[in-house]
Amino acid sequence: MLGAYGLKTFMALHAFIVGASGQIGRAVGERLLRAGWTVTCAQRGDTLPELLALGARSVNVDRNEPGALRTALSDGVDAVIDTIAYDENHAVQLLEVQDLTGYFCVISSASVYCDDLGRTLDEAKDSDDFPRFPIPIPETQPTTAPGPATYSTRKVALENELLANSRVPVSLIRACAIYGPHSRYPREWWFVKRWLDGRMRVPLLHPSNIFHTSASPNIAALIEAAIAARFRGPLNAGDAVTPNVNEIGTTIARSLNWNCEFVTVPNGVQGVGETPWSAATPIVVDMRRAAHIGYKPVTDYASYAPEVCRWLIDASKGRDWLPGLFDYAAEDTLLKTIAHR
Repeated sequence: MLGAYGLKTFMALHAFIVGASGQIGRAVGERLLRAGWTVTCAQRGDTLPELLALGARSVNVDRNEPGALRTALSDGVDAVIDTIAYDENHAVQLLEVQDLTGYFCVISSASVYCDDLGRTLDEAKDSDDFPRFPIPIPETQPTTAPGPATYSTRKVALENELLANSRVPVSLIRACAIYGPHSRYPREWWFVKRWLDGRMRVPLLHPSNIFHTSASPNIAALIEAAIAARFRGPLNAGDAVTPNVNEIGTTIARSLNWNCEFVTVPNGVQGVGETPWSAATPIVVDMRRAAHIGYKPVTDYASYAPEVCRWLIDASKGRDWLPGLFDYAAEDTLLKTIAHR
């Protein structure tokens, strides 16, 4: 008798995670291990004590080395989960090993979407350039043109190559504002660093707007559902609850016992209060397709962000992350013109 993945039901299912040391890779690895999968974690040099303690196998793989993926996958697996694929070349690498797997799940981005005027998130220079999307954005929304020009065009090229040429099912996870421990570019640092530096007035640009958040454990749950359904095509990834910028800041401040004041930046002011969630127009993705294949979220921002902040405080010791986000002189100049609450 064959199971849902096309293998004998008495065999443990085997997942191979590319980029297992990142925030998504770790979350996926933990979820599948706890569900009884065999998991091989592929990364370059990083250690994964949490996953190894759960029974994962770790292999050192440089995906850009010719033949490295094929060598690592020589015995075959049930699913390859690629959390770091970036462009058409990475798609070609995956297609070269499709005979060694039964399923591909690849992390893409909601930034691939464009609006009716062709505007995208990563090309917006100011509020007037921001795309105007439907709310929520369905997976059928047009995407930007493929090519090497931007992050989004590279992701579209990745998607198109896989969908056109993969003989095995492939799901493309269009994630939004991802958050979770072990991020290399943690959005929460925008607030946590100001808390560490004793800032008590914090300017916020577009505080009532929404940039849909995506918790790494929710993305992991979506990936498991996609594999179980053998779903083929794009899937939006976003939390069930969509906090706005002010609510995100309030959640973080509460988790830090930080009694700060959030100050709304006036319209027309540029370069101050631009949090990683300060989209000029709402960005909310449609999660009905995910629900249809059995996806159920496991957390939300209010519940999970405090854990992310605790990890971030510890991980940031002795490091100077993203210094360009902290122009306190410009903030103070603006804040002097705005009365206290």
